[in-house]
Amino acid sequence: MTGRQEGLIVELEYILPGDIEKRSFEIIDAELEQRGIHLPKEQRDVTMRVIHTSADFDYAKTMTYSKHAVETARKLIREGADVVTDTNMALAGINKKKLAEFGGQAHCFMAEEEIAREAKKRQLTRAAVSMEHAARIPKPVIFAIGNAPTALVSLYELMQNRGWRPAFVIGVPVGFVNVEAAKELILKTDLPYIVNRGRKGGSNVAAAIVNALLYGMI
Repeated sequence: MTGRQEGLIVELEYILPGDIEKRSFEIIDAELEQRGIHLPKEQRDVTMRVIHTSADFDYAKTMTYSKHAVETARKLIREGADVVTDTNMALAGINKKKLAEFGGQAHCFMAEEEIAREAKKRQLTRAAVSMEHAARIPKPVIFAIGNAPTALVSLYELMQNRGWRPAFVIGVPVGFVNVEAAKELILKTDLPYIVNRGRKGGSNVAAAIVNALLYGMI
């Protein structure tokens, strides 16, 4: 199919709606090959879905995984772990029906009035208080942080000050203020994690990582 855009001839590829995602992954795979990038087998599904979500091949170089991270996260999901996000956008993007098949639920406490009141009283961010609230969930929790570096800082401080440990951390907040430093805090722990180094990330990326873990479940 041929179209015109600002005087240029643009070749359009006719793809059935049900085949668009498959074709997208074929394109990603081919471009990775052209760039000489070979993703580790265990990490491949997750990194490729992040690239698919963002159209950004930088993630092939900056996505960072603890040892056996994907295997560990999938084991947690299989055993019924919950997922806590730092934004309702990430929460909306997670395949909650698939998560529920394994007994897990997805939560975001950011919009709760109780969290807002406490954050204002203590002069903390809602994200930080949300993490404290989530730490009381009486089961393993995978934290999927795509927006607020203070959420990662809060998780780190809870570990240091209370001896509590999250089951798994997905740390991909986006931005400029304290983003890289917050990610480095998680990277220096012995937690199982998936972290994107640098400034890039976002709620869509956090949700994409969770979904990649879910879709690869056996």
